[in-house]
This record gives sequence, C-alpha cells and structure tokens, in this order.
Amino acid sequence: MSEKKLTHLDADGQSHMVDVSDRDVTVRTAQASGHVSLSAEVITMLRDKTVPKGDVLATARIAGIMGAKRTPDLIPLCHPIALHSVTVECEIDGVGVAIVAKVKTADRTGVEMEALTAVSVAALTIIDMVKAVDPSAAISHVQVDSKDGGRNGSWKRP
Repeated sequence: MSEKKLTHLDADGQSHMVDVSDRDVTVRTAQASGHVSLSAEVITMLRDKTVPKGDVLATARIAGIMGAKRTPDLIPLCHPIALHSVTVECEIDGVGVAIVAKVKTADRTGVEMEALTAVSVAALTIIDMVKAVDPSAAISHVQVDSKDGGRNGSWKRP
C-alpha cells in the first residue's frame, strides 16, 4: 500500500480544513451502512408497529436524513456542501435493523462523512426509541461501503 499524505494536517502538524477551492465540481456519491442489534421482543414490536414511542423506522429514516444535512456542524473539519439527495433505508432482519444511507452531491469534496453520519444518527434514533424495552440494543459495523466521483474516483468495500 502506498503511503498517503494526511491532508488535514498543515506543515506544523496542526489540523485544518483542507482548501478544496481548486478542485473541480463533480457528481459525488457515497453509501454507508450499519446495524442495530435488538432483542427478539423489540423485533416483534417493530414488525407489529407496537413500540410505545411510535414508528421507529420512519423516525430513524428522517433522523438519518437530518443528520446527513448537519454533518459539518458535528464533524469539525468537514466542509459544508449542498446535498442533492439523501436516502436512508432501515430493514428489519433476524437480529435487528440493517441501515443503508446513500448521499449525492455535485461539489468539490465527497459525501462519505454525510453517509456515515446519516447511518449513525438513524441508529442512535432506533436506540433512543427502544431503550426502555431493550437496554442492551447495540450499534455495530458502521462503515463506508462505496464512494464515487472526485479525483480519487470510485471505491467499493471488498
């Protein structure tokens, strides 16, 4: 693996926001995913829509979209960029909820952090809404699955 320069450090080793003004505006996309492990009781409640706090998956989808839009407010060196599309999918599986976020922009920097934030906020929302019933609910495997666009081109998790 080739050694890459850390672009968020200046010559003195201090962190700073990277200057992207000389980069081309291109269409950029990213997909991230994660999982919330839940008890069988909560999975049944999700399927039956009987969680006391309401429609967990619908709330998590909206929260994830809102999270993506607030990423530069949460991640100190993240550029504020216009998001053109954010989708968050939450699917009940046998052991919890799988979350997938897809984010798209036409800008000078990528949207990986926005996709990760969308997944994380959706997962946290699920935890918040079920914690009274399942205090052992856990978030895992939050990761970038793929990205496209920009000078580094495409990447997909092997």
